Amino acid sequence: MTTDDLRARLAEVLPGVRRDLDALVRIESVSADPERAGEVQRSAEAVRALFEAEGFDAQVLSVDNGAPAVVARKPAPPGARTVLLYAHHDVQPEGDHADWDSPPFEPTERGDRLYGRGAADDKAGIVTHLGALRMLGDELPVGVTVFVEGEEEVGSDSLPAFLREHRDLLQADVIVIADSGNWDIGVPALTTSLRGLVRVDVEVRTLRHAVHSGMWGGLVPDALMALNRLLASLHDDAGNVAVEGLVAGPAADVVYPEERLRAESGALPGTHWIGDGSAVERLWTKPSITVTGIDAPKVAGASNTLTAVARAKISLRVAPGDTTANALARLTAHLEAHVPWGAQLTVTTVDTGEATEIDATGPAYDVARAAFTEAWEGTAPIDMGVGGSIPFIAEFVDTFPGASVLVTGVEDPDTRAHGANEGLHLPEFERVILAHALLLQGLGPDV
Repeated sequence: MTTDDLRARLAEVLPGVRRDLDALVRIESVSADPERAGEVQRSAEAVRALFEAEGFDAQVLSVDNGAPAVVARKPAPPGARTVLLYAHHDVQPEGDHADWDSPPFEPTERGDRLYGRGAADDKAGIVTHLGALRMLGDELPVGVTVFVEGEEEVGSDSLPAFLREHRDLLQADVIVIADSGNWDIGVPALTTSLRGLVRVDVEVRTLRHAVHSGMWGGLVPDALMALNRLLASLHDDAGNVAVEGLVAGPAADVVYPEERLRAESGALPGTHWIGDGSAVERLWTKPSITVTGIDAPKVAGASNTLTAVARAKISLRVAPGDTTANALARLTAHLEAHVPWGAQLTVTTVDTGEATEIDATGPAYDVARAAFTEAWEGTAPIDMGVGGSIPFIAEFVDTFPGASVLVTGVEDPDTRAHGANEGLHLPEFERVILAHALLLQGLGPDV
């Protein structure tokens, strides 16, 4: 089919695709909430039914008591490739409903956006695959396996076991992961690197019990003072990470305009950026450390007391090319070397996820770049890094080393995934569906 034929098909299938997306958004598939496990199961069954209606052999599966996932298959024609299409049907908790301009689980269109929890991350990824398959219909030139996970938002704990147990079922020549985003409205992207993650809980103890700050202050160090000094050692005066031995590397030659940085980050006008290097290096290919929580006495009701124990949660984003094992060892060694005044230090690992570097070369990537350029009417995709972590991508790369892994998605700089008023830009959504249809068509036997 020509691109014009596919655009006509897109116009035909789009109303049904939108109805299916709306129906999925209404299901409260919050995987982090045990009380909504039934909703996660209902979401999986709804996804299974959608692909079964397209002629796929679809089933709901789980491994090691993990959340339900959907695997749907349509065999490849003789001599053709098999393409694995990934998305996830679970969503983040919605938070306080008062922070939303419309109910989080009632899809609401305002302007060019559809708002609702999961409208972008990642139920739009599911229906992107669905829409592309409907556009091609009986003219699908490749075999397709659809894999829709149900626990991505809680760390994909059972995914490694799932990939091992169902490796033959999921085997593919090309893997398309629809869980990322584009560089900007009107500028597509292929995600080629992601930072990893190491999270630790740190406890500092200086006293067997709290004591009077007037009686003992000035001689005895309190735990909060020691913790503050320890946390301050993690960065130099410019805001660069001061932990020795972590890997950093160059990023793509992409300019991130100052006005976009301030608008998208929410930085106040007087706030200075931290660290050295280009903006995208600091966001994509250098490590970062954030203190995401502190346990200490609250200001309200605080007494004149030296604190005996204080705790913090540290989130280390691991640069592509590094490993979580190295990052954890280097961070722990730094903390042990810099804990002041002989305070007792305990470091407990919370979780880890490997960074990913993708080889974005070869025939599949040539087809993908051509497809995205065509869908965006001449605007070629950039190779984009992501500062956040999607650890499961490394699992796919390791499990299927012979497959080309393409990471795409529907998000844009104002999607607000995981936050209130998560929204999907509808014109970009249509372009992504068209691009995926062009990609599947282009991966036919002649490539």
